[in-house]
Amino acid sequence: MKYVIGVDLGTSAVKLLLVNKNGEVAHEVSKSYPLIQEKTGYSEQDPEEWVSQTTAGIAELIETFDGEINDIEGLSFSGQMHGLVLLDENNDVLRNAILWNDTRTTKQCQDIYDQVGKEKFISITKNLALEGFTLPKILWVKENEPDTYQKAKTFVLPKDYLRYRITGKLQMEYSDAAGTSLLDVGSKKWSKEICDLLGIDISICAPLVNSHDNVGKITADFSNQTGLVATTDVFAGGADNACGAIGSGILSPGKTFASIGTSGVVLSYEENGDKDYEGKVHYFNHSAPNAYYTMGVTLSAGHSLNWFKNTFAEDEDFDTLLNEVGTVPVGSNGLLFTPYLVGERTPHADSSIRASFIGMDSSHKRKDFARSVLEGITFSLNESIDIFRKSGKTIDTIYSIGGGAKNEEWLQMQADIFDAKIVKLTSEQGPGMGAAMLAAFGSGWFSSLEECADAFLTEAEVYQPNKENVEKYEKLFKVYKQVYVQTADLNKQLMDFRN
Repeated sequence: MKYVIGVDLGTSAVKLLLVNKNGEVAHEVSKSYPLIQEKTGYSEQDPEEWVSQTTAGIAELIETFDGEINDIEGLSFSGQMHGLVLLDENNDVLRNAILWNDTRTTKQCQDIYDQVGKEKFISITKNLALEGFTLPKILWVKENEPDTYQKAKTFVLPKDYLRYRITGKLQMEYSDAAGTSLLDVGSKKWSKEICDLLGIDISICAPLVNSHDNVGKITADFSNQTGLVATTDVFAGGADNACGAIGSGILSPGKTFASIGTSGVVLSYEENGDKDYEGKVHYFNHSAPNAYYTMGVTLSAGHSLNWFKNTFAEDEDFDTLLNEVGTVPVGSNGLLFTPYLVGERTPHADSSIRASFIGMDSSHKRKDFARSVLEGITFSLNESIDIFRKSGKTIDTIYSIGGGAKNEEWLQMQADIFDAKIVKLTSEQGPGMGAAMLAAFGSGWFSSLEECADAFLTEAEVYQPNKENVEKYEKLFKVYKQVYVQTADLNKQLMDFRN
């Protein structure tokens, strides 16, 4: 039996999947690493942690593997998007990586519009200039750490740096490059116009490759440290959401998924890069060949649930915390939560907005709060689905992956709030499976990613929307959308009181 490895470099941990030719996960290893959050809005990581934990994880995977090591033919990557890794002339890291959920760059986003022009910027990149994206981080370093910036010869994103350490070769692939705000998304090339207008030398941008491209073999050193054979092929990989799309079979028009991890994502397949969403949602290059996708993002999806658990039920597991959610009626007895713990991205690109519980009274129990958190996260994702539908897209089936696919009550809630059939796949691996599928396709196991998806992915459960609940949630969704409008200015005023 032949195998590939999918490396999913997440925000809190790297997950490694050993997948066989039938699409079965033979073994899985996860290795965590810390966030560095020195100030409100700051979020960084030491790239060396990604390398050391991935190396240790693959070594553990190989140690427990009872087959022939030569049968592991290749590996590929899924990675957290947007993070800035600055490298010097020797490709050594100059500073901690600034991550996707870092929001210090509001000023730099405005600078981009002032110097490039908002309409021109969106026409090239297909997206707004947002704090989480890579370009504003580059400009922040340029302005606030000029000595570091002067030493920078290249920048890459997290999984691209990890791949460099494994192969010794430096590239960036299109699906992650699309999230830097420096790629001409439609033309699939770095934008010299944006670089010139912002005083950035375009040579800082790494060479571009396709997600399924074979970019070399692992180094002898990495082979010695992990036990993988030195002939193991390495494939470029993709952004976590693009890989999540592949791992959910979002490979043809009309297909959509909802992923609830630390952040939440609604993603829908696009055949080409010429639609105009006016920056209301993200529009990126897919990891599937010659394809694109639109995407809306909730910054604090699973993070909101983690925060609630750690604050109010630290010693309990999630199953216990959510055990009584099903006994609470639609609308959580009049309690509404907005998941803006670290700001929001879609449809409100706002780093100042913060979360709210609206409608609290003394009759509410913890179970009401727990359900309202789940409902609030799902309402936020529904705002993106609403934008897709208003643009003319038909969305009647949504594949649910991540933490939101682990709880039956939450899956039914998604069906009711989204007013769509929710499909849970047998594999919940999402991005990690997508990375493995890129390696399988790249290794020649299948003639296309679609063929690979047919072989690897199976539907496990289907949840149909409940008409009565749909009608109640439609009314509540209108109330939910008012909360942002009525609290945005209040939260800006409260910024002066935050540390």
